[in-house]
Amino acid sequence: MLTFAEMKPFESYTETVAFLFQQLPMFQRVGHVAYKKDLTNTLALCDAFGNPQHAIKTIHIAGTNGKGSTSHMLASILQESGYKIGLYTSPHLKDYRERIKVNGKYIPEDEVVTCVNLLLPVIEKVKPSFFELTVAMALHYFAKEKVDVAVIEVGLGGRLDSTNVITPELSVITNIGWDHMDLLGDTLPLIAKEKAGIIKYKIPVVVSERNEEVDDVFLWKAEAEESQLVFAEDVYTVISEDDTLISNFDVLWNHEPFLTIEHFPLGGLYQKKNIAGVMMACEMLNESGFTIEKQKISDGLQNVITNTGLKGRWQILQRDPCIVCDTGHNLNGIKYVLEQIKRTPHQNLHIVWGMVKDKDHDKILSLLPKHAQYYFCQANIPRAESATILAEKAAKFELKGEVIADVNEAIEKAKQTAQKDDMIFIGGSTFVVAEINNL
Repeated sequence: MLTFAEMKPFESYTETVAFLFQQLPMFQRVGHVAYKKDLTNTLALCDAFGNPQHAIKTIHIAGTNGKGSTSHMLASILQESGYKIGLYTSPHLKDYRERIKVNGKYIPEDEVVTCVNLLLPVIEKVKPSFFELTVAMALHYFAKEKVDVAVIEVGLGGRLDSTNVITPELSVITNIGWDHMDLLGDTLPLIAKEKAGIIKYKIPVVVSERNEEVDDVFLWKAEAEESQLVFAEDVYTVISEDDTLISNFDVLWNHEPFLTIEHFPLGGLYQKKNIAGVMMACEMLNESGFTIEKQKISDGLQNVITNTGLKGRWQILQRDPCIVCDTGHNLNGIKYVLEQIKRTPHQNLHIVWGMVKDKDHDKILSLLPKHAQYYFCQANIPRAESATILAEKAAKFELKGEVIADVNEAIEKAKQTAQKDDMIFIGGSTFVVAEINNL
């Protein structure tokens, strides 16, 4: 491995990305040691780019769950409304460039090479993390492309997250749940305090869901910053007749009919909460000078996958047997997934399951259905829990199955075992979903 002092300008995208993955601390791979608890490095990188965070309008989205779906839906709606939209999300599933898009198109490979080469002197000086460098690159690219507005998803937390160098037009916080307690705090109010760190002086904020344990944290922070705060679920309600999916649903505004959506492509009843937040965000953006018509909201929701390439949210991969994957990976996210599985018609249940080391295994495993047949696997990253160890922990909760470490081999075994009316679910970790062939 090169030392920073030995680095020379990169010539190809392949070697550039290899450097990013191998040389810079990457939370996706190694966990909390890659988390930098201040914005100094990101600000230094942005300064080398001429401080692009001040040159573009942004929308900032935080939350324990749903911030990725919310970011993609909002970006799609704004794109349908005629705006040129930057979209920054993390982590990626297949391609590093998924993290940085303009109107749904990945940042070009040569642009990644150019950006990293421009930053080499700063990289040598401050030794940033993978995430810090990627955030700065995204902001630089969005400014260079002269986007009308960039939707920026928080990576972890909010207050000290690298994305918090921006001053947005609007802040959105989806919800608060149990995740990354070692970094964000061991109570929901402490976690909420970190997420509330994206609330800026006199910048309006939407909170998608109410939670009596943490609402006061947001209200206090918004009052301190003189920011207008609205809880979306107080204004918007999403209702659907189908108890399994929400492909067709109605949106109520203050209990009055507002909008009917048909053929919504993101499965999962949990999207109801996210959609309410998106609706409220659109309303507040209209109040601040944007033009987002009802029809464009409908078009944006219906075309969210086409416009943004979003994957892994209750994604149906096959029918007969039904095969579904979902990136839910923390306690709250997995509770939603398990409820969705219950509501999905099937005979026998097969679960391809892997987790990372820094999750609360016992709490999550205790929730999983005992009647399912399990195929324990592990993603090909250092953070992944050993499939063998995971199976041993699962056995304490009467979860039975076999160890097949390779994700796709585990899926194939499940497919060989399952009957036509059975269901196969693949999940437990974003990184398990990321390794599914042909996703």
